[in-house]
Amino acid sequence: MKLVDHVIRSFKVAKVFRENTDKINSIDFSPSGETLISCSEDDQIVIYDCEKGTQMRTVNSKKYGVDLIHFTHAKNTAIHSSTKVDDSIRYLSLHDNKYIRYFPGHTKKVVTLCISPVEDTFLSGSVDKTLRLWDLRSPNCQGLMHLAGRPVAAYDPEGLIFAAGVNSESIKLYDLRSFDKGPFVTFKLTQERECDWTGLKFSRDGKTILISTNGSIIRLIDAFHGTPLQTFTGHLNNKGIPIEASYSPDSQFIFSGSTDGRVHVWNAGTGYKVCVLAADHTAPVQCVQFNPKYMMLASACTNMAFWLPTVDES
Repeated sequence: MKLVDHVIRSFKVAKVFRENTDKINSIDFSPSGETLISCSEDDQIVIYDCEKGTQMRTVNSKKYGVDLIHFTHAKNTAIHSSTKVDDSIRYLSLHDNKYIRYFPGHTKKVVTLCISPVEDTFLSGSVDKTLRLWDLRSPNCQGLMHLAGRPVAAYDPEGLIFAAGVNSESIKLYDLRSFDKGPFVTFKLTQERECDWTGLKFSRDGKTILISTNGSIIRLIDAFHGTPLQTFTGHLNNKGIPIEASYSPDSQFIFSGSTDGRVHVWNAGTGYKVCVLAADHTAPVQCVQFNPKYMMLASACTNMAFWLPTVDES
């Protein structure tokens, strides 16, 4: 699969789903790229078949609410944070809509959740200024880090280290086998004045880290030295919402939604804006991700849009 500028510019919405009555706050592709899961502020979890372009199933989480949803490595299971009752993380069996396990511990809203790319462990971070490390097989927290501010976190592609962004100004890298010894390196960046960091992602080649914010700025830094590489701007975020920025699978392009309902695309290497993709999004696009295996893009406001290229890839 070769992604080049003219292929990116040719992407058009192939399918729109209108299952939700409120904004979709989180989406996640399965590692195989065959399914996509979304959750919304209307407390619905919707699962889509990416190959057929159909909706497979809807699961309700009316009691606890749902945010930050992620597939686990086992088929038909997911974890998510809660928006009601308490701040526990919940492990859900999707085929029979039953909770397998709860992970209690956070005392305030969970704002970052990521699953290890290689094993059944995950990280969660909360406004309570802690990062917790969990194993899906146990309800007990496996590790606890107290931080100086609100965290965002991500695993590297090998699942050997993780990055924690703290207070929108520093990124700390931890070795998973010895995280209790503290970070092995800290990158100090200029603190954001206009916005807060709301997400971190490693590129698939592990060389860069993408920082999403709740403002109209996205940052790209070198994952080994913390050097600022690019600042992506020009997308609209006048609502202060955490707009997701994502990589293409080859790490060459950066995608972001915007509050005017469009999807912006930049070249990761040069910072040059490749295009702005217009969809029928009637509300802010908070979630954008590229499928890890197939040539498709998903973007979500209240509606979910599947995008496909309309030119030959050659």
